[in-house]
Parts: sequence; C-alpha cells; structure tokens
Amino acid sequence: MQLKRVQPVLAFAAAHLDEDLSLEALAHRASLSPFHLHRMFSAAAGETPKQFALRLRLERAAVMLLAGHDSVLDVALACGFQSHEVFSRAFRRRFQITPSAYRERGFVAGPDRAQSHAALVEKIGPCIGLYHFTGDSKSPRSKMTYSITKKDLSPQPVLVVRRRIERSAIAATIGEALPHVFVYAQRNGLALTGLPFTRYIDVGPGLITIEPGIRVAASGQHPDHQDPGEGEVRADTLPSGPVAMTTHVGPYDKLSEAYAAIQQWIETEGLIGNGAPCESYVNDPSDYPDPKDWKTEVFWPLAG
Repeated sequence: MQLKRVQPVLAFAAAHLDEDLSLEALAHRASLSPFHLHRMFSAAAGETPKQFALRLRLERAAVMLLAGHDSVLDVALACGFQSHEVFSRAFRRRFQITPSAYRERGFVAGPDRAQSHAALVEKIGPCIGLYHFTGDSKSPRSKMTYSITKKDLSPQPVLVVRRRIERSAIAATIGEALPHVFVYAQRNGLALTGLPFTRYIDVGPGLITIEPGIRVAASGQHPDHQDPGEGEVRADTLPSGPVAMTTHVGPYDKLSEAYAAIQQWIETEGLIGNGAPCESYVNDPSDYPDPKDWKTEVFWPLAG
C-alpha cells in the first residue's frame, strides 16, 4: 500500500527533474503532509524524496554529458541544479570525478552505446532500489500455468555482487545490492545493455549464494575511491548456450513456482540442467505498483 500511494510521486519526480521537487511540493501533489510523505516514501523507496530526486538528477546529467553536446552549465540547469558549482560538487560526490572529466573519458565501449544506455538509465534508475518488494503471501491466487521454451543465448558481460545469505534475506539483499552495481557502472563509463537480474549460484538447505547484477557492454576497472559495498562489484559473463526459459507474472516471492515448472519441464524433455539459473526483471515496481503485474523472465542453463 505504501508503494501504491507514493508511486505517482515517484513517476512525477522522474519525469520533472527540472521542476520543484522539494518535500513540500511533492507532499502537496500527493495530498499528504510533508511528514507522512517523507515516512511513506522512505519506507517504500529506501531513500528520502530529496535523495531520490538528487540521485535521478545526477544520473540524467551523467547521461547528458556522454550522449549530448550541451555545456556543463546547461546540463546542470536542465537537471534542476541552480548553479554550476552546486552541480559540480554533487556530481563529484556521486561519481568521484568532475563533470568535464567524466565527459572527456566517455564510454569504455565507445559512443555508439549512448542512446541505448540513456534509455536504460531512464528506465532502471527510478526503481533500482525497489526490487526488495514482495507480494502478500496470504492473498488468494490461482496457480499460474507456465509456457516453457528452449533458446540459445550469446555470452553477456555483466557486473555482479556475490552474497551468501539466508533464504529469508533474498529480497532485501537484491534491493540493497543492485544500487551499488548501478552506480558502479555509471562511475566507470560502462554502458548498460539490459535489465537487472539475479543469478542463483548455489542453493542449499541453509544458506544460498546469489549474484544480483546488471548487463553491460564491457567490463572495467575498479575506481580509486569506492562507497561501502561497491568494492564487492566484479565483472563477469553470463555464459552462452541453450537455456530453458519462461515468464513469471506476479510478485517476486512466488518465483519458486516458475523454477519448479522449468525443472519439471527439463526432466519431462529428458534434458539436463547445467549451471546457475537466473531471473531477469522485465518491468519494475516504479511503473507497476501492483505486484500482480510484475513480469520476470526465468532462465535455466541446459547441458549441451
């Protein structure tokens, strides 16, 4: 309910970064007191309205610096900053580099990735911390029927964070880890090429090992200065080869049904699973606040 109530505020802020996004202005739009909006927004998004707006403004500015030719001052003003100095200080705090140096360095993979990268930053940015949400397990829901297909995947460079956790911590870990990967890619000029995902490296009866991550055009070097948690980000590759795949529609805490359906299909077809299964988040809670609308693609590597 918190997410549904603040989702219009999330959407408005993301679409109007050059306007007044103060707590008072957003609270008036949501017909809430500033106190209640601050409390509900922080609980739903994992950051305050001020932090959310600043982060999105800086992410858009980073895209404009790499994909356009406007001056640094024009970029700052277009993203809601009142002066070059305020913008430069905030940009350097987040990316550990000045706006001019960031533009000069460019993309690791070359400028041809600029437009697709910009579209993905626009899509992923508002929701990067929202993947910790689950549905209401007590609500009635008919069992979903899954259509399983087999396809061949090409190798895909990725950035991941590996964590060994209890099962109950899966959602919270994904919601906490993906923002580290997201900002790491931007700081190092790594163009995004796909949506966030989580790979399940080892699933035991007690602890499990997972890797939340994001697809990128190429790997890069660790920055000289890192925020806590960012030192865990590493480059890897999702391997090529055949996979069994399906699409799950509904809350993330029901994804086990999709994995069970794929396992049953693999056995029925006389195939053998070979490697770590992976889930990719097709849409996101910032655009679809109702968990019944969330779509997740599930992939299971196959032998041969």
